Amino acid sequence: MEHIVIIGNGISGVTAARHIRKNSDKQITIISKENKYFFSRTALMYIYMGHMKFEHTQPYENWFWEKNNISLKEAFVANINTEKKVLDFSNGEHLSYDKLIIASGSKPNKFGWPGQDLEGVMGMYHKQDLENLEKYAPNKEACKRAVIVGGGLIGIELAEMLRSRDIPVTFLVRESSFWNGVLPAQESEMINEHIKDHHIDLRLGANLKEIKADENGKVKSIIIEETGEEIFCNVVGLTAGVSPNINFVKESGIATNRGVLVNRFLETNVKDVYAIGDCAEQHDAIGQRRNIEAVWYTGRMMGETLAQTICGNKTAYKPGHWFNSAKFLDIEYQTYGWVFSERGLKEGETYFQWRHPKDYKCITISFHKESRQFIGINTFGIRMRHEIFDKWLTENQSIEYVLEHLADANFDPEFYKLHEGEIMEKFNQENGTNIKLQKKSWKRIFSKA
Repeated sequence: MEHIVIIGNGISGVTAARHIRKNSDKQITIISKENKYFFSRTALMYIYMGHMKFEHTQPYENWFWEKNNISLKEAFVANINTEKKVLDFSNGEHLSYDKLIIASGSKPNKFGWPGQDLEGVMGMYHKQDLENLEKYAPNKEACKRAVIVGGGLIGIELAEMLRSRDIPVTFLVRESSFWNGVLPAQESEMINEHIKDHHIDLRLGANLKEIKADENGKVKSIIIEETGEEIFCNVVGLTAGVSPNINFVKESGIATNRGVLVNRFLETNVKDVYAIGDCAEQHDAIGQRRNIEAVWYTGRMMGETLAQTICGNKTAYKPGHWFNSAKFLDIEYQTYGWVFSERGLKEGETYFQWRHPKDYKCITISFHKESRQFIGINTFGIRMRHEIFDKWLTENQSIEYVLEHLADANFDPEFYKLHEGEIMEKFNQENGTNIKLQKKSWKRIFSKA
């Protein structure tokens, strides 16, 4: 019986295993050292915040794996011998495979900062990071202040976690405005305001110089590079992005760059070896997507796609239109299609933007100036339907069409006030147009205002 071995039990590896099992009776082994059973990594923050227990993050009961004849092995892979098709584990054990799937995920970036390995310094990616956070920041008495380094999605999640226990937080962001390499200025500035409203000490244009230790080898303080200011703290969260977790692959003959290099079928340069999820890097980017996509849903898609190939139905990875969602403290964020920051706008592209005068709600719609083709939308504080925007992007609809039908995409709960009328009015004022919402959309707005 063909033996499929999967390194990593995150969403990519587990999805591949489940779909291989649905379509075959192949022998399957999943290897992980982080935790025996699959859990939802995105839910770790809610454990610390008291909303969930760790067992609540496990979608499958412990008996699920044996019942479905999927073997779980707790081990650390030290080396891959691709000629013999054998994995070497750090404890001296070995395991042979017929086909190998590398789904080893990501690890937090470190940039050689002095003190980056001290006690009390951590990322916020693995289960062990959560355990370290509980150890060093259980409450505001034990942790007088925490410093977070890096202004991305993981950093703002960690800030929210710490503030939920009333721990003071200083947030170092090297950019001049939060996440302004991704978000347009209006949105980035709104998030700056929101962070400060949560009593987080946001330091823009600030880089970490070093982390200093106390007499016991624990974090004592950090130094800001630009000013030399010393900030005393007990915890430092390093959230300056992630990179593929592939050190164990480097001597295997499997081609790597930043990640494990794969083609559209998620195949590596070595026969019967594949890579999926955060650790996989496309030789050639798919459309405007990045070569490496450390995103939950793309990992799941890769797992489903590769399972088809493993089971004899060779299938190319086609992720479709870009979309994503996140949460900035109290603000829900969704993006569909492509909305770049000002520095990333392509020739001929422009925005239409609206922001609520009193609330943390705004939208940005990107489109082509000449053709008027809709390119993408960002929404903050307004929930929208994925399937609607996916359809409009496929149909190459115009921005006017999108605005006319915008209320049809609104997914906010009943009795929420809708803002499509205000959005349309601003667009008409700016563009000298007189387009109107469809009749049923107007009824929806005024019946719930």
